[in-house]
Amino acid sequence: MQHEFLDTKHEYSPRRVFSTTDTDWQARVDFGRMRRERLQRTLDKMEEHDVDALILFVGENIRYITGVFQGNWKNNIFIRYAVLPRGGEPVLFETVGSDKVCAEIDAPWLNDIRPAITWKWAEGAEEMMARRMADSIVDVLKEHGVADGRVGMDTLDFQAYEALKEKGVNLVNAWPVMSGARVIKTEDEIECLKISATHGDAAMWRAMKKWTEPGVPESEITAKVNEHLYRSGFDFVYEIICASGGNTNPYRRWHTDKPFRQGDNVIVDINAVGPGGYFIDFVRCWKVDGKPSPKDKDLYKECYESLYAAIEEMKPGNTTADVAKRFPEYDDDKYGSVSLQQFAHSIGLSLYEGMWVSRAYSLDYPAEIKPNMYFAIETFASRPGLEQAVRLEENIVITEDGNAITTLCEHPSYWREE
Repeated sequence: MQHEFLDTKHEYSPRRVFSTTDTDWQARVDFGRMRRERLQRTLDKMEEHDVDALILFVGENIRYITGVFQGNWKNNIFIRYAVLPRGGEPVLFETVGSDKVCAEIDAPWLNDIRPAITWKWAEGAEEMMARRMADSIVDVLKEHGVADGRVGMDTLDFQAYEALKEKGVNLVNAWPVMSGARVIKTEDEIECLKISATHGDAAMWRAMKKWTEPGVPESEITAKVNEHLYRSGFDFVYEIICASGGNTNPYRRWHTDKPFRQGDNVIVDINAVGPGGYFIDFVRCWKVDGKPSPKDKDLYKECYESLYAAIEEMKPGNTTADVAKRFPEYDDDKYGSVSLQQFAHSIGLSLYEGMWVSRAYSLDYPAEIKPNMYFAIETFASRPGLEQAVRLEENIVITEDGNAITTLCEHPSYWREE
């Protein structure tokens, strides 16, 4: 959405956030348009990669092409699937009983919903059930004339793979199609991400300003953030990490019942799926009822400045190598693997999708940064011997000429005070 009065597109402005409810007087998130555009992006990528059909078991991929979500419990356990023929419409295979009925009622835009054949955990019947599942997929491939084509599958279950190969299906990797489609967001997806960030900001502010005091256990912050987000209409709270004091160094990415002590650093990382289906993932760090020492301030400054130096490189025309150069050297360099502590990752329907940025490989294998990508970017300041560490993370959308930070919860001012 663009207007001459606005300095930038609505979706690139973090302060311009729509309500999640619809109305007659304002063009807000258009979920019908979002579903159509996501499906079209997938079909376009299928053409680009010469893929004749997709078999999707990953819940976020199924949601991306069908717009159907029925709870996190069944999202990624191989009990439902979807098939998308080249140039066609998706066929959803939903678990039978109430789930299939709900899908038929809730998703009138889908013209073909069939019973899923669930084969996992069937003990001695698993091979037989997997063959029936494969038959249900092959029926769709034959109906659309693509049974002999290149068929992408997005995740591997050995029994499913064997059953489909037995039927003569020419399986290829579906991820170049799906990640290629999902890494560039539509305007409605960006709006959903901003809405999630707005609720995440509010939860983080409460954690920092209302719920933190000596004696409160880490688990209580996790519980209160969960409650706040679910009350705000979130689909699913993925993980609320709360680490304090010595649990920040080495950083424990989970909560315990350790109580806060005066002067503790508290690191809170909010990971949750908002009311439109899109993630918020960001981090703040603060003190429990105390002022930081000069060493504390230096450590916070180190983490903050490395984060914002990397964010400066997040713009069209640059690559992931430009970003990785600004991350501090860390275990990514030492081990040639990803620590998930000095890095960036695309977020959307999934916490991790599209691309990652790490010094482990991005310096040598750069990927192009493009408008409408959306990232969580995070840094960490720590070293052996310190009692406490600092961790920070922001969410950003790549604009046509730079980026915009969409997580607006302020950093504590006392880190910068003299």
